[in-house]
Amino acid sequence: MNAHVSNNKLHGNQNVFLIGPMGVGKTTIGKLLAKELGLQFIDTDQEVERRAGADISWIFDVEGEAGFRIRETSVLDDLTQEPKVLLATGGGSILKPENRRYLCSRGVVVFLDTTVEMQLKRTEKDKKRPLLQQGNPKEILTRLKAERDPIYQELADIRVNLGESNSRKIVNAIIRKLEQENYIKA
Repeated sequence: MNAHVSNNKLHGNQNVFLIGPMGVGKTTIGKLLAKELGLQFIDTDQEVERRAGADISWIFDVEGEAGFRIRETSVLDDLTQEPKVLLATGGGSILKPENRRYLCSRGVVVFLDTTVEMQLKRTEKDKKRPLLQQGNPKEILTRLKAERDPIYQELADIRVNLGESNSRKIVNAIIRKLEQENYIKA
């Protein structure tokens, strides 16, 4: 842990919400960042699974994407109202207007961005992503990026492009940006 980082505190009961495409590393980065900021880490997809008692693939199979999105909205509404949480959100969570309202009004939104090529590399062996099981993954990721990037950009208080950086460097970059934007007091 970096000494200069561990003393930083978010103002008040500020929450941090990570948004971005699948495979960008929201969960991995979120766990590290939450520890640095003294926040409780929660992965919204894992919370949907916990509450449903089933994995996301099953929910998609039985209820379709619409059923999953209803569950996701309920989880987001609940969790964004908790104090001092860092949420790693699902890539499509930003599609519903009410979810966007919850995220924007209840915390700092950090957009983790990457290329389609990096997403492909990170998701190629992952069979737990229902949207990627529906055709050519590169075409699907390219289409999703085109559809969702403008929404991610609009919601983001802070944007970090991952490139080839490791998780520690990305966490440090996020913390620097939080300091620069005065979300953190040293």
